[in-house]
Amino acid sequence: YMNPCHLLSCVCLCLRGYLTVNIEPLPPVVAGDAVTLKCNFKTDGRMREIVWYRVTDGGTIKQKIFTFDAMFSTNYSHMENYRKREDLVYQSTVRLPEVRISDNGPYECHVGIYDRATREKVVLASGNIFLNVMAPPTSIEVVAADTPAPFSRYQAQNFTLVCIVSGGKPAPMVYFKRDGEPIDAVPLSEPPAASSGPLQDSRPFRSLLHRDLDDTKMQKSLSLLDAENRGGRPYTERPSRGLTPDPNILLQPTTENIPETVVSREFPRWVHSAEPTYFLRHSRTPSSDGTVEVRALLTWTLNPQIDNEALFSCEVKHPALSMPMQAEVTLVAPKGPKIVMTPSRARVGDTVRILVHGFQNEVFPEPMFTWTRVGSRLLDGSAEFDGKELVLERVPAELNGSMYRCTAQNPLGSTDTHTRLIVFGMARSAGDWENNHRDESWLGSIPRRRKQQGPKSPKFALGGGPTGRQGRSVLMTIDKLRTQKEP
Repeated sequence: YMNPCHLLSCVCLCLRGYLTVNIEPLPPVVAGDAVTLKCNFKTDGRMREIVWYRVTDGGTIKQKIFTFDAMFSTNYSHMENYRKREDLVYQSTVRLPEVRISDNGPYECHVGIYDRATREKVVLASGNIFLNVMAPPTSIEVVAADTPAPFSRYQAQNFTLVCIVSGGKPAPMVYFKRDGEPIDAVPLSEPPAASSGPLQDSRPFRSLLHRDLDDTKMQKSLSLLDAENRGGRPYTERPSRGLTPDPNILLQPTTENIPETVVSREFPRWVHSAEPTYFLRHSRTPSSDGTVEVRALLTWTLNPQIDNEALFSCEVKHPALSMPMQAEVTLVAPKGPKIVMTPSRARVGDTVRILVHGFQNEVFPEPMFTWTRVGSRLLDGSAEFDGKELVLERVPAELNGSMYRCTAQNPLGSTDTHTRLIVFGMARSAGDWENNHRDESWLGSIPRRRKQQGPKSPKFALGGGPTGRQGRSVLMTIDKLRTQKEP
């Protein structure tokens, strides 16, 4: 026995026909590639329409991107005899020739067929797919955090490299290498406090940087005193890296060279020479275009002895890249600043500019500059000036021979460069030029007066007696002398 109602619904289903719709799945695609969306549907009914939608704003807005209306097409004329039941499979495609990140999102394919019972009704079915558009990172750079920063000789300080990767979707994987070897870093969820001191690893190994430093500082002071008595500087480890000058050179008598450079290479005994402990932290910032900016921060306790001239690289892996992206920097202390002074021949009253114009080497991170005057204060009365360029306005004659020291430093080391200011003579002012020009005009008017006075009179020198043509004294005519006496 069968329920009449159930039998009736089956008949209605048979009369209405059937329709199934599905969209072929797609793997993630890369921005710039051509993409084809395929909608497959199977039906025994007569086609009415096919509509593709782009869904935005979480499904609240559907943008129509393609429409096929069977009423205005003869492609399905062979289905006119809809009384004959047939199972046919169709496919509708939409091609995006150059997909963009903005094309990322869901798409829907809606298909309608005529009801088999009446041509006035339409049976609808739909399928959907999410188009995942990837984009490779567009830029990568490595910078130093909290720069410029001074060099610390006797106190350990934390140092942070920041790798900034922009333009990627999804977020890329970022990691660091040192001298070509991957760095095994301890992950951090929060940034370390600025005043927390050297970072400590929770693992069993404990660096010597974490012990009390008072005794070692005292030993360092005694070693410096002993070195001064010997006439040289204390020996430091790893002389092959060029961190310590040759002792034979240090014992030779020194002579003053302008400009001269003194590189600070004195490091405390408590600096541990083992491999440091690194800490890594990531942050992600979504952009309005759908990409993500990733910042990877590598922090460790800096050791200028072993970190100077170390090569650090930041590498990025991303599914849209065939090979990793890379940016690298070499930690280098400043050495041999080049000083340029303008004007080259300064005169009293001129404005003199003393500028640091590069170094003998590539310096990283960016150094800070401090200017001082040896043995006195600067022209404006200050003890020092911070900046790359020192400006001395309207220099007086008293600054002739004055010496200026430029200290360039970064966390890897510091260097001092001296230059001497030479001031030449008195500057010629506009008033002096006008007075000289007026005197020359008065002297040039004497010959014209003589022409107006008629025939020449005998010439007499101021000291008495006539003079010849070779005379070099200032001459005046007798007639002119009489004219000057008359009221």
